[in-house]
Amino acid sequence: MRILELDEIKSLLSGIDLIPAIEDGFVAYSTGQAVVPPVGELLLAGGECHIKYGFIRSQSNYVVKIASGFPGNAALGLSSSNGCMLLFSQETGQLNCILLDEGHLTDVRTAVAGAIAAKYLAPNAVSRIGIVGTGIQARAQLQYLQSVTDCRSALVWGRSQPRLDDYVEDVSGRQAMSAFRIETTLEIAEIQERCNLIVTTTPATRPLLQAEALEPGTHITAVGSDTPEKQELDTEILRKADLVVADSIAQCRLRGEISHALRNQALDTEQVVELGNVIAGTSPRRTHDRQVTIADLTGVAVQDLQIASAVFGKSL
Repeated sequence: MRILELDEIKSLLSGIDLIPAIEDGFVAYSTGQAVVPPVGELLLAGGECHIKYGFIRSQSNYVVKIASGFPGNAALGLSSSNGCMLLFSQETGQLNCILLDEGHLTDVRTAVAGAIAAKYLAPNAVSRIGIVGTGIQARAQLQYLQSVTDCRSALVWGRSQPRLDDYVEDVSGRQAMSAFRIETTLEIAEIQERCNLIVTTTPATRPLLQAEALEPGTHITAVGSDTPEKQELDTEILRKADLVVADSIAQCRLRGEISHALRNQALDTEQVVELGNVIAGTSPRRTHDRQVTIADLTGVAVQDLQIASAVFGKSL
């Protein structure tokens, strides 16, 4: 059995092209080659813990992932994310690898999924990237978008100027993100007015983006709403969208932006397509720059399997 700690995991990740690996995972899921049971979940007073697990039939391992999110940790000088991933042999059940990633792999695989969504759904001409939120995922999403768009202009919204200032200082100090020109705003309406590729990354439980401010040609990747209680988008945005894409339709019936739209009868399940089928070319992707497209990413265990397997394989 191999045990990988965070520093080694980060070093191994630097040599892995994650986008095709996670694309393959989404395709396997949407084409019925994967087994992914419902998410296990603990909703706690200070945060939440998700347990995700599954396998792809053609692979040798299955994954069990535990990941937590505690938004209040920033005030304590702690990361808001934590967790680990376990890889077991499908043949024997033997534990092959413990990845003590402290939530980093979950953060990365989520950001990679955002880049994949933008690759297939964002307009060809991205004028400005809008980031809603200032936390770990708000930074990771911007970093990984570099691989799928040439746009290096970003507008970031946060609830306080000190947190926005921290965001700018952090991102500007990272060599991998130094090309970005970053502006900030405390007015959420500015994001919709000035950006045509928007990523939402907050734990909000009331909509932040509004349908009346929706501009033609906008793509929105909704990342923060991964429990039944969270919501970042007005459900009317999904009604108005030309294309609504779920990472997992089964999960999005129960959690995420799509679940709210379904409950409010702003959307029918038949109108939703899965990201894996978009990647495979069996469902539509964006066809012109006036379309409004939405990707609802609730996080699927095949992402965890693919990133954990890639890191484990690189370590051998």
